[in-house]
Amino acid sequence: MLPVLLDFYSRVLQLRAGARPAFSFPGYWLYAGDQALVHLVGNAPGGEPATTDFLPTGKFDHVSLRTHGLKSTREHLQAQGIDWQEAQVPGIALHQIFLRDPVGLKIELTFDAAELALAGPSTRPTAY
Repeated sequence: MLPVLLDFYSRVLQLRAGARPAFSFPGYWLYAGDQALVHLVGNAPGGEPATTDFLPTGKFDHVSLRTHGLKSTREHLQAQGIDWQEAQVPGIALHQIFLRDPVGLKIELTFDAAELALAGPSTRPTAY
């Protein structure tokens, strides 16, 4: 599954695989610029939390990444054929996009709500 996840995070979130310590287990460190943001790790089957329909990745629900470029992100996700939802954070000037990776992990991309002026209102389903 690691190659599938590497492809997804590289293609959809535009992260790149980079330097990683020589651990005894497989994995990738994915970078935005010179910052490692995502660590993909191959785990042994034993000891992993059980999954449910609500939490397909076990007890880990989602990861949130603060970013910019709402309009270009929408265009990129559309071009990649990725399904997503959007939401305005109540009481805070933030706008969110939610999508899922190939194993079902929810990814939240958070933007400054001021970007809506350039990007326009969402035509996607509301996340909550």
